[in-house]
Amino acid sequence: MKYENILLEIRNGVAHLTLNRPNAANGMNLDLCTELDAVSRALDEDDAVRAVLVSGAGKLFCAGGDLKEFATKGERELPHHLEELVTHLHRAISRFARMRSPVIAAVHGSAAGAGMSLACACDLVVAAESARFTMAYTRAGLTPDGSGSYFLPRIVGFRRALELALLNPVLSAREAKELGIVTRVVPDAELMTNATTLAEEIAQGPTLAYRGVKRLMLESATSELDEQMGRETETICATSMTRDAREGIAAFLAKRPPKFAGE
Repeated sequence: MKYENILLEIRNGVAHLTLNRPNAANGMNLDLCTELDAVSRALDEDDAVRAVLVSGAGKLFCAGGDLKEFATKGERELPHHLEELVTHLHRAISRFARMRSPVIAAVHGSAAGAGMSLACACDLVVAAESARFTMAYTRAGLTPDGSGSYFLPRIVGFRRALELALLNPVLSAREAKELGIVTRVVPDAELMTNATTLAEEIAQGPTLAYRGVKRLMLESATSELDEQMGRETETICATSMTRDAREGIAAFLAKRPPKFAGE
């Protein structure tokens, strides 16, 4: 599929996915969300992809929803437009959360609204020192989408998530790291180099085990203890049958680095 609002390149097992609406602050409009839906499906089905790196073209990561597009819709048209847009966005985020490949966000400039929600939905976040994060939804009289109301409370806690969503403070990259929203903060000039190195490192890892980890962590939010331990039993038994598990055990015993194949 040809993408008009996304740049996609796959190299060294990493899918480099770039939001490419720089003249609109990479704002989420219907076209971009439709393409995110499609590209998430394609990456989920591609066994050659063992990590995904999400970034933004231009001066910032993503400013959130494209309010200029929203303003062109009539009072009755806007809810239907948003329903279609958010349906595509949510399908994409659901796939990113559940796919076997870890998803890393490289954030520069600003991650606001749906941009912050997208960052929170990624498995790891590398942020430039000058990056800023804000929920921003209520500033426009709107409520969170893009999984923001799901992941943010789980990352920062209920009370702090309410503060961020109601009052829209602008967090520095360091403040976001202290809250657990960001994994690493790096100098601006080193953002893509650092994030790419991390993604390529992950792409060389035990991909099926990563999928199991992601699934267990996601399901733990709504599971009772015994239910979750049952899932852990099923998952470790399943991953023990993979080629990577056999290689990992053999490498540990031989005191050598493992060579994982993602199988």
